[in-house]
Amino acid sequence: MKKALTIAGSDCSGGAGIQADVKTFSAHGVFGMSVIVSVVAENTSRVIDIQDVTPDMIKKQIDAIFEDIEVDAVKIGMLSQPACMEAVADKLKEYKPQNIVVDPVMYAKNGCALMNPDAIDTLIQEIIPLADLITPNIPEAEKIAGIPIHSTADMEQAAKLIYQMGPKYVLVKGGHADGDALDILYDGEQFFYVSSERIHTKNTHGTGCTYSSAIAANLALGMNMQTALEQAKHYVTTAIRHALPIGKGHGPTHHFYELYKNGLSTGGNMHE
Repeated sequence: MKKALTIAGSDCSGGAGIQADVKTFSAHGVFGMSVIVSVVAENTSRVIDIQDVTPDMIKKQIDAIFEDIEVDAVKIGMLSQPACMEAVADKLKEYKPQNIVVDPVMYAKNGCALMNPDAIDTLIQEIIPLADLITPNIPEAEKIAGIPIHSTADMEQAAKLIYQMGPKYVLVKGGHADGDALDILYDGEQFFYVSSERIHTKNTHGTGCTYSSAIAANLALGMNMQTALEQAKHYVTTAIRHALPIGKGHGPTHHFYELYKNGLSTGGNMHE
């Protein structure tokens, strides 16, 4: 079985962050592991508080994984402070894993900040150059690239600017734009476009986490970047289409829709 690691914040309500990542890995038949960098007290409506794990403990969690278990892909999500970014970067440089997918999480679905604004420079200097793929949405791409984005051409320009920061691929996600959900992948030479119908639902908590961890899972399974992206886009669109009306705010996506629809195999005897 392939194995994937998520390095991110914990969402106690289960729809985003570490919890969404591990569910997504499992849905893809990949064994999921986690390094928690922040404990986030949040639900579908609001972020109540964030408590960061110490950089030393972040490093020790990463050591615990890599000294024992082979890692086929790494998904990096919420990194709230420069010190935790530096800790993660130090260990990734030490262990040099393949298939690093960076989702530069800056805001929760309700708009609450999850990254210290002063940390963007550290993200650019320490984390982005390590990425095989970085997956900013439009607000995040605007912050990283330093330009406003109002069109497909602007998305392409932002992708070019972010590519110059060192990742192998840049995916600018169009979920915050109008019309179909168009995402643009840039490899330094050409653009690839992945589009799906826009699903009108408020229940989109954790979509960015789910999308990026689905790509990481597909890379762990041996797919090339374009195929991994296309398959992940299909997966997250299905998860959004069948999103769960849980909570009073933005409900979570349905990570296991196909499993729930088709059921677990009944071939085995539970009492054996």
